[in-house]
Amino acid sequence: MTAFVTGAAGFIGSHVAEQLLAAGTEVVALDDLSGGFADNVPKGAIFVEGSILDKALLRRVFAEHKIDTVYHLAAYAAEGLSHFIRAFNYENNVVGSMNVLNESIKAEVRCFVFTSSIAVYGANQTPMTESLVPAPEDPYGVAKYSVELDLAAAHHMFGLDYVIFRPHNVYGERQHIGDRYRNVIGIFMNQLMSGQPMTIFGDGSQSRAFSYIADVAPIIARAPNVPQALGQIFNVGADSATTLNELALRVAEAMGLPPEIRHLEARKEVLHAVADHGKVARVFGYRPEHDLKQGLARMASWAKAVGPRKPTVFENIEVLRNLPPSWRT
Repeated sequence: MTAFVTGAAGFIGSHVAEQLLAAGTEVVALDDLSGGFADNVPKGAIFVEGSILDKALLRRVFAEHKIDTVYHLAAYAAEGLSHFIRAFNYENNVVGSMNVLNESIKAEVRCFVFTSSIAVYGANQTPMTESLVPAPEDPYGVAKYSVELDLAAAHHMFGLDYVIFRPHNVYGERQHIGDRYRNVIGIFMNQLMSGQPMTIFGDGSQSRAFSYIADVAPIIARAPNVPQALGQIFNVGADSATTLNELALRVAEAMGLPPEIRHLEARKEVLHAVADHGKVARVFGYRPEHDLKQGLARMASWAKAVGPRKPTVFENIEVLRNLPPSWRT
């Protein structure tokens, strides 16, 4: 069997591709390297450098390979920044997804696996369960939910089987720690290694359940081979929430460096996000095996080995109004 993995040089995508290869699946790995790194692509994968916005390239990939399953992980997942890059967000996270979906339908693939986000739920819906009606509060969540809806429409019209995952706050090795707009654990580690204080928007009381990659990627990779999962949506991630203040202390401890925290002006965001994982536990037998201390220790060891990365700057901000000052330079 051959799997097509988009975003395979990125964080979650590279780990999913690695899981597939270990299971004996041939992997065609696509990435434009805008947020990932070529050395993230696992050995043994057929790497194609390019964008999901390139329709001709997608047609060529599907023509040259007998694609059996599609794992669509390519996205620009900066939730907070999405308010200020709306057109870019929808072009990459919706239009690009439709390009991949069109080719998948034409190729009659067996299953389309999509990584959505708990951003679809919005605020004041905790614990977040799959039965809730999504009410996203940011363009990133809107984009993810629109793809979810279109997958249901594609199943209705073409019989395309799909599985949707809503992972949240995933961290671990190969994360882009130089991305200043997303992945707070990576940001903290990069700041510590660069001799800078860890920055937190607001008072730090906001909480998230941080999910280690080794507890998430295997479930996503298995999905097409679990009959009960087809046509379903699953939250996947950790169960216990941690405040950002506590997280900063724990990251510093894992890095073996003194904690220095700088609080910035609060930005508009969901304050508390905790998802329920009863459904994925029932269908996949899912139980996270790594607590936060274990996951942070593993990621810290990797981060210290690769060293700090120069923070990225998004060059084409579309709306400057209400943009956090720390994102302006």
